[in-house]
Amino acid sequence: MDPISATIGFVVGLIGFIASVVQVLDFVDKRREKQLAIERVEKGNPNQPAILNPKSQTPHRIDWGEAVDVSVFYGRAEELDKLTKWIVQERCRLVSLLGMGGIGKTSLSIKLAQQIQDQFGYVIWRSLRNAPPIQEILAELIKFLSNQQQTDLPEDVGDRISLLIDYLRSSKCLLVLDNAESILQPGALAYREGYEAYGELLKRIGGTSHQSCLILTSREKPQEIAASEGETLPVRSLQLTGLKAVDGEEIFHTQGLSGTQAEEVQLIDFYKGHPLALKIISTTIKELFDGNISEFLAQDTVVFGGIRELLDQQFNRLSELEKEVMYWLAINREPIGIAELREDIVSLASQSSLVEALQSLVRRSLIEKITSLFTLQPVVMEYLSDRLIAEVSEGIISGEREFLNRYALMKATAKDYIREAQIRFIIKPLAERLLDLLLNNKKIENKLTQILSTLRENFTHQPGYIGGNILNLLCYLQTDLSNYDFSNLTLWQAYLKGANLQQLKLVNVALERSVFTDILATIFSVAFSPNGKILATGDANGEIRLWQIDDGQQILICKGHTGFVRSVAFSPDGQLLASGSVDKTIKLWKVSDGKCIQTLQGHSDRVESIAYSSDGQLLVSGSVDQSLRIWSVHDGKCLQVLQGHTREVWSVAFSPDSQSVASGSFDQSLRIWSVNDGKCLQVLQGHTDKLRSVAFSPDGKILASGSHDTTVRLWSVSDGQCLQVLHGHTDRVLSVKFSSDSQTIASSSSDQTVRLWSARDGQCYQILQGHTHEIWSVVFSPDGKILASGAYDQTVRLWSVNDGKCLKVFQGYINAVDSVAFSPDGETLASGSFDQKVRLWALSNHQCRKIFNAHTQQVRSVVFSPNGEILASCSNDRTVRLWSVKDGKCLNVLAEHTHKVGSIAFSPNGEIVASGSNDRTVRLWSVSEGKCLKVLQDSTNQVWSVAFSPDGQLFASAGYDQTVRLWSVNDAKCLKVLQGHTGQVGPVAFSPNGQLLASGANDQTVRLWSLNDGKCLKVLQGHTNWIWSVTFSPDGQTLASGGDDQTIRLWSVSDGKCIYTLQGHTNRVWSVAFHPNGQTLASGSGDGTIKLWDVKTGKCFKTLIVERPYENMNITGVTGLTKAQIATLKALGAVEN
Repeated sequence: MDPISATIGFVVGLIGFIASVVQVLDFVDKRREKQLAIERVEKGNPNQPAILNPKSQTPHRIDWGEAVDVSVFYGRAEELDKLTKWIVQERCRLVSLLGMGGIGKTSLSIKLAQQIQDQFGYVIWRSLRNAPPIQEILAELIKFLSNQQQTDLPEDVGDRISLLIDYLRSSKCLLVLDNAESILQPGALAYREGYEAYGELLKRIGGTSHQSCLILTSREKPQEIAASEGETLPVRSLQLTGLKAVDGEEIFHTQGLSGTQAEEVQLIDFYKGHPLALKIISTTIKELFDGNISEFLAQDTVVFGGIRELLDQQFNRLSELEKEVMYWLAINREPIGIAELREDIVSLASQSSLVEALQSLVRRSLIEKITSLFTLQPVVMEYLSDRLIAEVSEGIISGEREFLNRYALMKATAKDYIREAQIRFIIKPLAERLLDLLLNNKKIENKLTQILSTLRENFTHQPGYIGGNILNLLCYLQTDLSNYDFSNLTLWQAYLKGANLQQLKLVNVALERSVFTDILATIFSVAFSPNGKILATGDANGEIRLWQIDDGQQILICKGHTGFVRSVAFSPDGQLLASGSVDKTIKLWKVSDGKCIQTLQGHSDRVESIAYSSDGQLLVSGSVDQSLRIWSVHDGKCLQVLQGHTREVWSVAFSPDSQSVASGSFDQSLRIWSVNDGKCLQVLQGHTDKLRSVAFSPDGKILASGSHDTTVRLWSVSDGQCLQVLHGHTDRVLSVKFSSDSQTIASSSSDQTVRLWSARDGQCYQILQGHTHEIWSVVFSPDGKILASGAYDQTVRLWSVNDGKCLKVFQGYINAVDSVAFSPDGETLASGSFDQKVRLWALSNHQCRKIFNAHTQQVRSVVFSPNGEILASCSNDRTVRLWSVKDGKCLNVLAEHTHKVGSIAFSPNGEIVASGSNDRTVRLWSVSEGKCLKVLQDSTNQVWSVAFSPDGQLFASAGYDQTVRLWSVNDAKCLKVLQGHTGQVGPVAFSPNGQLLASGANDQTVRLWSLNDGKCLKVLQGHTNWIWSVTFSPDGQTLASGGDDQTIRLWSVSDGKCIYTLQGHTNRVWSVAFHPNGQTLASGSGDGTIKLWDVKTGKCFKTLIVERPYENMNITGVTGLTKAQIATLKALGAVEN
């Protein structure tokens, strides 16, 4: 071999060796990165959020979100090539597509993502058009990239971004965020208020090493990109200009225009190749010049000055109806159909005129048609929104009413996320514009009040949106609406949920399509009517409520049960509704008028579940009495009693052919029974904890079960074999349901999530988050498009099954008083309520003298320090707060619990405050420093109650596992476990002499325990439902207890006899407390009242009422509301003369 060849061979070999080494090092580096991610999970690195790496990770997942169809796409070949090179070959981490509105950024981002999708394991496309908060976007991205495994997300945005970047490192992901200009302040090179964290996201994605790419489209370049981009850097920008002549000509040919190539090029030059402008002008040429480009050019056409100038020209040529349609499409902010448009428009000549207007606008490329729905391009939507805001603001200044009456600035009945977008993009900018013009809110209110006066004087009952718009604007401005007068007006689309409207006058008001605060207790059951138009809910107030799905309005309330309604079910023909309750009965109601037509009695304990047979002739029920009963719907007779379970039966279901019934029990078994003879056909075992829910697939082949063991199991009905175990929930599974096509399973859990699973492969493909407590029930709509969920947090949520968005939340106002406590000097009573407030009441005049308003969820307990200077409160928001009683200042927030905090107690010396939580811990805190001193861990027990012994040496806790535990305060060791209750233990209290402990439970008993030996001395029986509160009198001779049976009982401690039963509350009694003098007892109830009782006589001598949101709101003569809605308004304080 000659020297040159040898040298060449050596060089080639060396290059190959170096390449191999680089490959090996790259492989090792990637393996190390992945290992570090795994180690973060295993070691629980506190400075780095854990990244889940599910075993079943799908190698290629795509979620296009709201991406439009780009099958018709013009040009951009060079741009696609350049972007592909940047992202695929040069591995850019952040790429922005910039350009004016309508230039084609969205279409290019979709087409690009489609072309390079095979290079990535994950592809997700999201629009920022409605400016979603960054927490929502991060949650969506993380859940998608984790295959729906990562649900427990950190609250801190920075931690969420860190978690996202971990996923961008461990997998190759393509993220696309479209319409980023929506989160930017126009022309200010800054973010909208509240959206600054998006800048941090861009900065960290662009500046941190990972193997993924984020594509951002925007009309303006964010500062973070401008500061870090470069031709050879991993952050780059592409400024889009107009289409090339050859691509623009393709648009003309598609539109059927005629002209020479030179004329086509001239026209393209006029409009700078702007795709949307070319489409719009093409329709103009076709309509006015018969498609002849030459004739159009012969006119004195102005050179294109921008898309808004063109839109001005086009808009001014439209008919009034066409303009109205454009405005309404901008207001609705998502594709809508003809029916919704027809309902929106105040005065419409005919449906045919609306159809013609829509066809005309589509032809002109001013609106877009997606199947049978219509919408606007983002740039057109923004143009119309700005125009609407300008017209309305000028009208308010001048007193001109037309625009304010013709259009709803916010639709009260819209999907929640749409209404929130209307506030962000219409109401908020309008208020800001008015503030610029009028300088302060008071002047804005004065202008609105002047218009209101004019309406009342001259335009009573005029159809339109002006009244609703004024009320919505006043609410947005947080105006004190007490004594405002809207009488004799029309209030369409007024959104008054959550508003305080005390003293507001609404006499003879038309309230069509308006939304008010509802009353909802804990929701235990939800059910769709067979036609999918009505949703029924069963709640902790013993009520069944019926809601219209399309507008969320409440149409009926069924009252009659005396305890929780645990289950509701529609008959197959939709004429009847059945309900099962803890009052041991089943009731049948007429859906048409809400009347109870039959009460089925026979169970000896709580009825937990009911279900209809497919022909509607039979009803099956499951009970805590361990039995199932099959009933004849016709005459209400019990046909069979099915026995075999050894624990409570929590769920029952008929097979689709009604030949068999399935049941799930706390004995951990699933049973299938023959309906004909009542025999048990199969016993299915496999769950390792209590079984909570069962459901047949509509095709009858599969049975699903949900358990406290956190799993969902799928069983073959034919042979009883377990087909799959679905893992993912992190707490008890409370409800399972199949979709109507048997393809999807929904499950809800105490982990506050709903999961959607593929029945085919058992993969979780969607996690629905939003509830703040355990979710008791889920159900699919008959068409499978909507999922309803009901939860302990007193909300019902409607979800889109397709994309997981929350469409609507039915949220009730509950003014229930959860806790009461007397100050040591006996002059003040403290109360904590479901409305998140802590109140101090002066006992001298029985008035509320102070409100502490900082908790963000239900206040569970309040207690004074021994010296009376500090008040402690705890809440479902996971915090304990310490308040100065003197000035109301919050002294400290104790925030280390990871779940709701249900109970607190001060040590006798006042130096320590203890808190018990559903996170299964008791924490002891230093009152002076606010530091956590000790954590008492009980891995099996949600802690519902805590108490110190009088000498401060012992500490008691109780909760979910039916036991009471005694702890040593000094070393935090558990000294004794008191067992005897057969239900979950709620309250505990030490006697003043420290020798006894009292406990109450859902087994309807109070127990007195000896602290010397831990033995149960007495069982006090008399309550007929759960017991929520127990307390000793100061002299230790009397014990008071209150519970779900709406009564308070006073017991003699010496002999265990009931001295008095105090009646008067109309809802459960949550809390009882003795006055320091022992002569008065206070009780707080779910009925929103605090009652003061004379202990000697058992008589109530004073009732304190928490002010309701509609106190003395006058609704005499209102129209447009159902009887159920009027009843709700009255229950919240409204009055009729």
